[in-house]
Amino acid sequence: MNPNAQQFISIMSNSLKSRLFMFTKLPAAYFSGVKVKQFTTQKAVVTVPFKWFSQNPFRSTYFACLAMAAEMSTGLIAMMQIYKRTPAVSMLVVKLEANYFKKATGLTSFTCNAGKDFEQIVDACIEDGEARSYTAKSIGTNSDGEIVAEFLITWSFKAKK
Repeated sequence: MNPNAQQFISIMSNSLKSRLFMFTKLPAAYFSGVKVKQFTTQKAVVTVPFKWFSQNPFRSTYFACLAMAAEMSTGLIAMMQIYKRTPAVSMLVVKLEANYFKKATGLTSFTCNAGKDFEQIVDACIEDGEARSYTAKSIGTNSDGEIVAEFLITWSFKAKK
């Protein structure tokens, strides 16, 4: 487990700090209204609203905005595991798959529960210096709990020398 994980969780769970991070590093997510709703060592929940900036011509949330929130729900957990690690570890999305089941016409919440898996992958990467990848699942649900979309996001990790 990354000894700095709680520090990263604290930063990203703070509304002001996470919004500032998004404004400076992920402006498309910031302007789309993406927000961190819940973040622990095991789970991240990220929301994206249906609003003018995130809409498509079909009166639902644009697929790219849904993908941003899904990626962030997995990426937060991954970033938590590499935050201030020695040696440093790089991470990169190498594949994205999506399945859509229902129109996203309100607030969509994306949940990823892969904390333990990300911990094991990054620890192993640091231990032996070998690059690794991991495919995380993020499930998007609407306010009624219905599944709107499912994303499979493959992350690649490599310890820097």
